[in-house]
Amino acid sequence: MPNRLAASTSPYLRQHADNPVDWREWGEEAFAEARERDVPILLSVGYSSCHWCHVMAHESFEDEAIAAELNARFVNVKVDREERPDVDAVYMKAVQGMTGRGGWPMSVFLTPDGEPFLAGTYFPPDDRHGMPSFRRVLTGVSETWRDRRDEVVASAGTIAASIAAADALEVVDALDAVGVTRDAADLLLQRAWDRELGGFGRAPKFPQAMTIAWLIARHDRTGEDLPLRAAVQALDAMARGGINDVVGGGFARYSTDARWLVPHFEKMLYDNALLIPAFAAAAARTGERSLVVPVVETVDALLHAFATSDGTFVAAFDADTAGEEGLTYVWTDAELREVVAAAGHDPDRFARFLGVTPAGNWHEGGPGVNVLHHPVPLAAFAAAEGLDESVFTADWREIRAALRARRDARPQPGVDDKVLTDWNALAIVGLVRAGRALGRADWIDAAARAADALHATAVSAASDGSVRVRHTAGVDGFLEDHAGLALAELELLAATGQQHRFDRALALATAADARFADPAGGWFQTAADGERLIARPKETWDNATPAGSGVMAEVCRRLYALTGDGTWWDRADRTLRAFADSARRMPTGYGNVLRQLEEEAAGHVEVVIVGAPGAARDRLERAALDAHHPGALVVVAPPDHGDRIPLLAHRGEVDGRPAAYVCRDMVCERPITEPGELSALLAAAVVEVRRAALPG
Repeated sequence: MPNRLAASTSPYLRQHADNPVDWREWGEEAFAEARERDVPILLSVGYSSCHWCHVMAHESFEDEAIAAELNARFVNVKVDREERPDVDAVYMKAVQGMTGRGGWPMSVFLTPDGEPFLAGTYFPPDDRHGMPSFRRVLTGVSETWRDRRDEVVASAGTIAASIAAADALEVVDALDAVGVTRDAADLLLQRAWDRELGGFGRAPKFPQAMTIAWLIARHDRTGEDLPLRAAVQALDAMARGGINDVVGGGFARYSTDARWLVPHFEKMLYDNALLIPAFAAAAARTGERSLVVPVVETVDALLHAFATSDGTFVAAFDADTAGEEGLTYVWTDAELREVVAAAGHDPDRFARFLGVTPAGNWHEGGPGVNVLHHPVPLAAFAAAEGLDESVFTADWREIRAALRARRDARPQPGVDDKVLTDWNALAIVGLVRAGRALGRADWIDAAARAADALHATAVSAASDGSVRVRHTAGVDGFLEDHAGLALAELELLAATGQQHRFDRALALATAADARFADPAGGWFQTAADGERLIARPKETWDNATPAGSGVMAEVCRRLYALTGDGTWWDRADRTLRAFADSARRMPTGYGNVLRQLEEEAAGHVEVVIVGAPGAARDRLERAALDAHHPGALVVVAPPDHGDRIPLLAHRGEVDGRPAAYVCRDMVCERPITEPGELSALLAAAVVEVRRAALPG
C-alpha cells in the first residue's frame, strides 16, 4: 500500500511512495508527531537522479525489517533537496561539520525540535568497506536517545548554534578586486589546475563552469594566456570525454575519474545551462570549431530533451535506467559495429574514433562495456586517417543519428519533471549569452519564451505592486529564484531591447532586496516572512549552482549600470567586499564572484546601440560584443525606446541610422554609426585595461 508520499508534488518523493517506510514530508505535522511519540526524526534528503539515493532506497528503505525498525523508533521525513534547498543547506552544514564531507543521500538524525545530533550520507545495510551498517546506526541512535537523552539534546543544541553562526561574513573596508583576483588565479593555476588532463582538482571531476567563465574574464582583462589555456583545456577535455553525451548532446553531472571518461550519468539542467555560455565564450575567443560543436549539441538537447510544452525546462534525467547505472548510454563493441556497418561506414574507423574496444573501457560497468568518447579531436583524427575533415564530419553526423536512433529504442532513464525557477533562470541566461556570443538569435528567442512562461506561472503580484516568485509547485521562492529570474530578464533586455524586461527585473530585484537582505552583507536564502528553520541559511559560496548572493550582486550591478542609482551599487559593493577574502582563499568556490571582480577591476563601460532590428544594428552589436571588454554591458534598443531607463534616455539614431553610444557612469561619447570605428574605440579601451593590469 502506498505511503503518504504518493500525493507529493516531487517526483523524487513519489519514487519512495511504495516503500514500507512510513515516510512523511517535511512539515510541522512530522515534528509534532515526534514530540508526541518522544522519538527522534530521521531526515533523509536526496534527489531523483541521484544514483546512491536509489541504491540506499533499494537496500534499506525497501527492506521490510529495516522499515519496521524505522517506523517503530523514528519519525521518518523524506526531502527532495531540489524542492527544498533551504532544508538541504541547513542540514548539509551539519553533515559536513560532523563528517568532514557531504553528499547525497543525506541522512540526519534530529531531535523533535529539528536540531541535528548525528549525520552522514549513504549507509549500507550491513557493515561494508569500513562503513557502519544502517541497522547498527539505527540501533545505536535509538539506544542513545533512550539512555543518554540529556547529552544528545545538549550536543544537538551546540551543533544547531554552530550552523546558525556558520554563514557570518566579515566585510572588508575596501574592495581590492585586482589583488583578490590575482591571488585567487595564482592559487588556482598553481595548485588546482590539472595541466595534464584538464580541469581542476582530482577525481571525481566536476565541470566547474563558473570557474572557467572567471578565467576567460581574467584573460579578457589582463591579456594573460594561462587563464585562457586552462579554461580551453578543461572544456576540450570535457567535450571529448565521456562526461559529454556525444550521441544525444548534453553533459553528465561529473566524471568519476580524472580523465573525464566515465561519467556519473545523471544529467542536470543547471550543469548544461552553465556550460553552454562557458563553451560559447571560449569559442568566441579562440575561433575553435571544436568548442562550438558542444554548444550546439547541448542547446539542442536543452531545447528538445529538457523542454516542456510551454518552453520551460525539466530538472534532470536519472543516472540509472531500470536500476542499472548508465544502461541507456553505454555500448558494446559488437553493437557499435552493427550500427556503423548498417549505415554503410567503416566500423573499425568509428570504433577508434569513439574509443570503443571489445574489452570495454568502463570495467566497473562490466566486461565489454564502453563509454563513447573522442580520444583525439575530430580534426586530428581525420588528418591521421587521411580524410578530408568536412567529409568525415558529415560521416560522423550520419553515424551519430544512427546511434541515437538505436539508443532511443532502449529503455530510457527517469525524468525529474519539476520546473525549478532558479535552474530555468540559469538556462535562460545561458541561452542568451551563448546566443549573443555565437550569433544565434533563435536561442535568444527560446530564452524569451521560457522567461515569459515562468513569469506567467511562477510570478505573482500583490495589491501593493510587489511580486513573489514560486520555486516550484507548492514551494515559495528563495533568493536564487528572485535574483536568478531578475538576471535572466536583464540579459534579455540587453539582447532584445524589450522594455518590459527592465520593469520585471526591477520589480523582482526590489522584492528580493526587501525580503532577503542581510544587513551584514549579502542576502539570506530564505525570506524574512518564510518558514523558520533552526538557522536562516545564507549561501556564501558557489556549489553546483551560483550562490544566490552572488547572483543578486550581479543584478544590483546591472541595475546600477542601467539606472545610475547608487543604492544598487552599494548593495553589490558590500556583498563583493564580504565575499572577497573567501574568494581569494577558495577560488573554485567563488567563480561567479571572481568573474564579477574581474569586471569591476576593468571598469564599467556601457555600450548602448539604438536602432531598428536589422543588419545595420546587428553589425554594431557584433562589433561591441567581439571587443570582449570585460567590464562592458552591451544593450540594444529600438528607436522608440522612450526614456524610462536612464542609460537609454535621449539616445537615438543618427540621421536614421543605428548608432552606438559608449558610456561611463551615464556620460557617453559621441554616437558612432560605423562598426569599424566602434571596434577600434573598444579595442583601444581593452588595451588600456590590459596596460593597467601589467605589474608595476
